[in-house]
Amino acid sequence: MASLFISDLHIDASCRQIIRQFTGFLQTQARDADALYILGDLFDSWVGDDAPDPGQSAAIAAIKSLTASGVPCFVMHGNRDFLLGPKFCADTGARLLPDPVIVTLYGVPVLVMHGDALCTDDRAYQRLRATVRDADWQSQFLALSIAARRALAGAARTGSQAHMASMEDAITDVNAESVAAALRAAGTSILLHGHTHRPGIQSVSVDGRECTRIVLGDWHNQGSLLRWDSSGPELLSLPRSDYEGTPE
Repeated sequence: MASLFISDLHIDASCRQIIRQFTGFLQTQARDADALYILGDLFDSWVGDDAPDPGQSAAIAAIKSLTASGVPCFVMHGNRDFLLGPKFCADTGARLLPDPVIVTLYGVPVLVMHGDALCTDDRAYQRLRATVRDADWQSQFLALSIAARRALAGAARTGSQAHMASMEDAITDVNAESVAAALRAAGTSILLHGHTHRPGIQSVSVDGRECTRIVLGDWHNQGSLLRWDSSGPELLSLPRSDYEGTPE
């Protein structure tokens, strides 16, 4: 048995291949897991629990089937789906996790984050992040019509793409001191996050202490999975071809 971690699927109605792979994954490997953790950006955008598109509804139904089978699922807000709320939890049977949170995996404490809070060199994004995570801003946004929310989300995605295209890779990646500060504050030696779409396992030094940073990949061209059992973590790629025969 193992705990499984994924992130950055960015599902919407246009992502038929990702939806097929995700639902296939939930019907197979995930059924044998101790728990499944989704560390943010399950959806490409989320304008409220009352407005999933058909692709997102399919993912929700698949998660509900998983949790109904007895496998717990934990979901963290990402920078694209920070409005996931109580109805999403009721519809999926999943539990929302705070960001950051310490998860103890087979006796090992691990600091778990989405990862966007670590990208502190991108100051414009951090200002935006603070705004959209504000409870008053969220209440005002959710009071708008679904059509208005979708229009604003579309404009925000376009702006985000332009912003990312204009930035150097180093600015949109995590800041080394922010990583060190997070590990220092948590008192753990392992950090696990997504967001940057740069999968890997790296050694980092924090105040002379050897630590590890594990980064999940996205699901744009194939799946990315961290499998953690009593032997420790293993970062895996999931070829999309393995799920071609799986119904959506």
